[in-house]
Amino acid sequence: MPELPEVEVVRRGLARWVTGRTIDAVEVLDPRSLRRHVDGVEDFTGTVAGARVSDVVRRGKFLWMILEDADAPGDSPHVALMAHLGMSGQLLIEEPDAPLEKHLKVRLALSPAVDDDGTDLPGDLRFVDQRIFGGMFVADLEATPDGQPGGLGASDLPLIPHQAAHIARDPLDPAFSVDSFHDRLRGRRTGLKRALLDQGLISGIGNIYADEALWAAGFHYARPTDTMRRPDTRRIIDAVTSVMERALAAGGTSFDALYVNVNGASGYFARDLEAYGREGRPCRRCAAEGRTTLLRRESFMNRSSYLCPYCQPRPRNARP
Repeated sequence: MPELPEVEVVRRGLARWVTGRTIDAVEVLDPRSLRRHVDGVEDFTGTVAGARVSDVVRRGKFLWMILEDADAPGDSPHVALMAHLGMSGQLLIEEPDAPLEKHLKVRLALSPAVDDDGTDLPGDLRFVDQRIFGGMFVADLEATPDGQPGGLGASDLPLIPHQAAHIARDPLDPAFSVDSFHDRLRGRRTGLKRALLDQGLISGIGNIYADEALWAAGFHYARPTDTMRRPDTRRIIDAVTSVMERALAAGGTSFDALYVNVNGASGYFARDLEAYGREGRPCRRCAAEGRTTLLRRESFMNRSSYLCPYCQPRPRNARP
């Protein structure tokens, strides 16, 4: 499942290639990918075709394109085209005459445009999804509760799709508040990793980046949240932010061909992982300090947690 860095890589690609362009035509090859659009294929096609993309925004793992009337640009937008990648969803920018992908579900024809260097931009935006856990749908925009922009993007509109309104802000969002997060974290009375995975508390963090951030900060996943002091909270948020920024620089984490960015390239952050998936291998921090400690995998919430038993000792008052 793509986490925040992977979705942000896709958002940045879309922002470059799609923003300012009109969706001239819509072709739905598999209606199952529109199952979240409750009004059906015809309504989806009628709403999206002819609309102009004014921005591409992300909050956590939620990604959306703000749509406006192409004949009245600048008017207050009221809908967004949301894309849920699921486990295998891909948003690809292609030339219209490029061969169609085997698992192509939705095809959007974009108006002509040129890059900064005068090069013609590809005219197809394609949603490809092998396992069909993802999908596309149109969502109404509503005011954000805090009056801040809906998420990370160029737009400063205090609007967010209704389906994403319950999702907390993520650490890369300029409107994210460490102090507010700390107060809510202390009130959870649960284990630290479980809190990091709670999308209603902080969004965008999945199993991979939670393990990486906990290793970087030196916290055990079962550290009770009500024992976190403000400097501890800032330490884990700094670790989360650092790990995600490094993942972004590497194009995200790809373990197979299902996650790619908009030009079809895989991310390579997997080679820089310090904890996740490294069971039985030496802890690099311990090795740098002259210790020989092997990383351990432990069962956690029907999945796994990877940690260093020396750098991340289990607290006596551990919480699951």
